[in-house]
Amino acid sequence: MKEIKKYDINLVKLGNKSHSYEFELDDHFFELFDQDLILGGNLKAEVVLNKSELLLQFDFHIKGTVRLICDRSLEEFENPLEVEQTLLVRYGQEDLELDVNVLQIVPETQYINIAQHLYDYIGLAVPMKKLAPRFIEEDKEREDDPEAEGLLIYSTGSDGEEDEDDDDEDGPIDPRFAALKKLK
Repeated sequence: MKEIKKYDINLVKLGNKSHSYEFELDDHFFELFDQDLILGGNLKAEVVLNKSELLLQFDFHIKGTVRLICDRSLEEFENPLEVEQTLLVRYGQEDLELDVNVLQIVPETQYINIAQHLYDYIGLAVPMKKLAPRFIEEDKEREDDPEAEGLLIYSTGSDGEEDEDDDDEDGPIDPRFAALKKLK
């Protein structure tokens, strides 16, 4: 719990102007969250808070690398990330999440913790298909080469070849299928 307090921003002491913060996000940061998506990382987060009487605007710029597990080979690899996000926080009568990037807090709120927002923005930037760089290069080469033979997964036999099952004249044919065979 003590580690997560490093990401608290004291709103009471801040004047109505722009404030800058920097956070180093390493393996300890990702251990704060019970998750399997990101193994660890080395990122730098720059957060600019523009405070006014009615609104707080957090501009996040996160850059670095995260360690992921390759979906194809299950090996660990480093994936570069760069994230630009904005979080708007307005004052209201109760604490609410109005939208993905819009929150409402009561005016008496003294601290806002941005750790979960940092993690969420990094998690959203992780590609859905997590491939190690060597597989990405292989896929690009395969896409660029029109003559490259791909792996045939399914064929309907429509290219003039008849399936062996269709030539099965030796055994008895079910009368229901005999009528279908005449349609062919």
